[in-house]
Amino acid sequence: MDKRDLKSLWKQPHSSTCFLIDFDKAQVVAGPANDMHFLIVAGEKPWVTMNASLQPRIYVDKPDYWQIEVVGRQSGVGLPTTGPYSISIDLSASRGRKGVEVVGAAKTQRIDIAG
Repeated sequence: MDKRDLKSLWKQPHSSTCFLIDFDKAQVVAGPANDMHFLIVAGEKPWVTMNASLQPRIYVDKPDYWQIEVVGRQSGVGLPTTGPYSISIDLSASRGRKGVEVVGAAKTQRIDIAG
């Protein structure tokens, strides 16, 4: 992938069912194997019927902090009342030179990863 590929991707229409959502807590924990880490994020979804997920941004070159978005996806009939979520992602393919940056609707949080 190069910068032209990324520019072409960004020209595609954007979804109207996915939204950045807030998070309350984000932490990185070591995995069972050497140099394996997981990002765990928790908070309240704005709609209890949303599916929350962690979506790493796409980069051509490895950044210092790999941004990972906290995304809520709503499909079908929604129930607009809040509900808790706790989600995780393996950072093996989404780790910057220094760590990760969690990107929510109202804030971001950088987390350094040693090693």
